[in-house]
Amino acid sequence: MKKTLLGIVAACTFAIIAIAAEAPFNNDVPDKYTVKKGDTLWDISELYLRDPWLWPEIWYANPQIRNPHLIYPGDIISLVYIDGRPRLMLERGRDVKLSPGIKVLPHAEAIPALPLDIINNFLSRNRIVTQEEADAAPYVVAGYEKRLLSGVGDTFYARGQFDETPAYGLYRIGKPYIDPETEELLGIRAQDVGSAKLKTIDADIGTLLATRTEEEVRVGERLLPHEERRMESTFYPSAPEDTVEGVIMAVEGGISQVGHLDVVAINRGEREGLAPGNVLAIYKQGETVTDKVAKEKITLPDERGGLLMIFRTFEKMSYGLVLSADRPLAVNDVVKNP
Repeated sequence: MKKTLLGIVAACTFAIIAIAAEAPFNNDVPDKYTVKKGDTLWDISELYLRDPWLWPEIWYANPQIRNPHLIYPGDIISLVYIDGRPRLMLERGRDVKLSPGIKVLPHAEAIPALPLDIINNFLSRNRIVTQEEADAAPYVVAGYEKRLLSGVGDTFYARGQFDETPAYGLYRIGKPYIDPETEELLGIRAQDVGSAKLKTIDADIGTLLATRTEEEVRVGERLLPHEERRMESTFYPSAPEDTVEGVIMAVEGGISQVGHLDVVAINRGEREGLAPGNVLAIYKQGETVTDKVAKEKITLPDERGGLLMIFRTFEKMSYGLVLSADRPLAVNDVVKNP
């Protein structure tokens, strides 16, 4: 009997140790956390988890919550045990019971996955176009009274094929993104400089009114129909479903060094299975050294140096935000599954 009891205790102990080893939680995590304004999903994931991209795997979808993927300030995140395993559960803290229904919380109030003030321009305005789209787009030929620059409220003229779309975005065509590994053209960055309203069309000349300007509108700016794009701010941190390996092609600002909260462009996109919310590890390229014994050049293994989260995807490339940088990183460093 004593041996049986000891066996049961030992088995239970080993089971607890196994569960603890499998659990991806940090040490000393709070039993409850009240979501505050200014929080992001990444902040909360990092608070609880050693590997924040494992968030979906430990999330318990409370059936009483209509959409647990939307988290609002005032909500309570609790550490619970389901079938003996640790999980995180959401308790809605802001629903106000009214008769005969419940107060509806607009989606826009949900906390974002990332700090939107940093990535807002990339989510809402800047876009990636093909060479064909850039070449076919109408372009500014002159301002009113032959001015070279135009501002908000100014009339200007553009030439090209107009389809009577009433509203256009004004874009400055930037440098192309070329895959450093294959030399494939992945896309061309179109920088948002404003918006315009089409007034009249005469042959291939359109007369337009600048309704919004981020910068002065120059001769040569391209006009593209406004892109209907829903800002995806409530995606969850996650690992890519498929194996992904690529490189950082560019960092915003035209510099080569990459640091915390920098926006970077990588040479992998939707065709490789990437989606907003996917987390990738950044690896510093291994240095080339001389093996003095073998008398030959060798390349050392890549060393992990940070994490980024994808927030905007295109067919052949993506934009990501660097969430951590443990060492100096740079353009051409490798990104792969975390």
